[in-house]
Amino acid sequence: MSSGRSGSSRNTGAPRLTDDQITDLVSKLQQLIPELRNGRFNKASSSGILQETCNYIKNLQKEVDDLSDRLAQLLASKETDDDQAAIIKSLLM
Repeated sequence: MSSGRSGSSRNTGAPRLTDDQITDLVSKLQQLIPELRNGRFNKASSSGILQETCNYIKNLQKEVDDLSDRLAQLLASKETDDDQAAIIKSLLM
């Protein structure tokens, strides 16, 4: 019994990617992730690049959550005057 992408008997309806296409996509991911782009992983494996990409996305999500919490606190704060709140709200629109 064969395993891996080419041996899969499941037909998901999605177009099959060639190894060259996958390599190209992984290379593009490597250029998007600062830790990978800056040379920390010059010859990283595809799995390493994918793992680092997942970590980066998780960190971005945590940062978004933290900033959202801070914004909610700022907008709810009694110290925030109406002008500041209006500016913040206009930036969000």
